[in-house]
Amino acid sequence: MFKSRFISGTLFCLAMLQVNLGNAGITFRDTLLVGIHQDPPFVIKDTEGYSGVSIDLWEHIAKEMEVAFEYQEFSDVVGIVRSLDYDELDLTINPMANSPVRLERFQVSQPFYISRIGVATTSHSRSQFQIFISNFFSIDFLNVVLFLLIILLSFGTILWFVERRKNKYQFRPGVKGLFDGLWWAAVTMTTVGYGDKAPKTQLGKTIAIVWMFTAVIIISSFTATIASTLTVNTLEANINGLDDLQTVERIGVVGASNGEEFTIQHGMEPYQIYRTPLQALRALSRKEIDVLIHDQTALGYLIHTNQLEDKVDLLPLTFSKQYRSFIMPRAHPLFDEINKQLITQIQSIGWDEILTKYSLQE
Repeated sequence: MFKSRFISGTLFCLAMLQVNLGNAGITFRDTLLVGIHQDPPFVIKDTEGYSGVSIDLWEHIAKEMEVAFEYQEFSDVVGIVRSLDYDELDLTINPMANSPVRLERFQVSQPFYISRIGVATTSHSRSQFQIFISNFFSIDFLNVVLFLLIILLSFGTILWFVERRKNKYQFRPGVKGLFDGLWWAAVTMTTVGYGDKAPKTQLGKTIAIVWMFTAVIIISSFTATIASTLTVNTLEANINGLDDLQTVERIGVVGASNGEEFTIQHGMEPYQIYRTPLQALRALSRKEIDVLIHDQTALGYLIHTNQLEDKVDLLPLTFSKQYRSFIMPRAHPLFDEINKQLITQIQSIGWDEILTKYSLQE
C-alpha cells in the first residue's frame, strides 16, 4: 500500500512539474533543433553539407556539451525569429544582431563577432581621364550619339525633300542632298551658322523655325545626358559619408537584412530588394544598381570567393556596428551552459583558427 502511494505521488509530482514547465514555455527535446539560413561566411551550404564560422563554432560547443542536434534550414531570418517566438526551435546560430527588442523577447548570448554595415559599388580606383576614355567608347555613349544622328538625319531629310527642287544648288539631288540636309541640321542645332545652307521656300523656312526651337530643347537635354554618360562610375570618389549615400538613387539591399533596416531607418528607399547577397552582388556587377548596402563581412567574403574584385569594389566606409550572437527562446534550460561554452570557445586558440579558415579578421 505504501509503495503504491509513493509511486502515485511521484507520478503526480512529475506530471505537475511537466505542466509547470509547459506553462513556462520550456520544451525539452532529445535532439536540439537549430535554425539556420544560408549566410556566408557564417552559414554555407554545399554538396557536402553545412560549413561556415557559425557552423564550426556551434559544432565545437555541441561536442563539448555532448548534445544531439539537427539543423532546420529557413529561407531568411524572419522565419527563424518567428519559430523562436513559438518555441519551435531551441536556438539559431546565425549571427543575429543584438537589439533592445531581441534582448526583451529572447535570450541573447555573448556576442561572438562584431561586424558593420558596408557599401559596395561598381567603381574602380581609376583617374578621371581613364574613366572618360573608357566611357567615351562605351555602348551607352554610342547609343546617345546614334540617337542624336537619327534626329539630325530626320529633320535634314525633311528639309532636303522640301528644298531639293527650288534650291537644288544648296540641297543637291540624291545621296549628296541627304548629306546636305544632315549638315544643315547639325549646323543649325549647334548655332554655328555658317550660312552655306539655308532654306528658300516658305515651307522650308517654317520647318527651319520649328527645328531651331526644337534644337534648343534637344541640345540642352543631350548635353546633360552625354555629360552623365561620360562621368558615370565615379561613385567611389563621391561617397564619403551618409549624406553622400542618401543621394544615390539605385540602392540595392537584401530582403529582411540589417542592410535593408539601415536604409529604411535613414530615409533611403531601396531601388531593388534581392533574396540573397550573392544575387545582389551579381546584379551590382552588371550595373543594375549603383550601390549595395549589406553586412561588410559577408560582402568581402562573397566578392573574394566569387572572384568579383574586377567588377565590384567594397568601399572603406562602414556604418552601424553590429554585435552578433546566438539567440534562444526565453527561459530555455540550456541557455546558460551554451553561453558558457560559447565564451570558452571564442577565447580559445581554436576560434582564431576558425576565423583564419574563412579569411576573417576581428
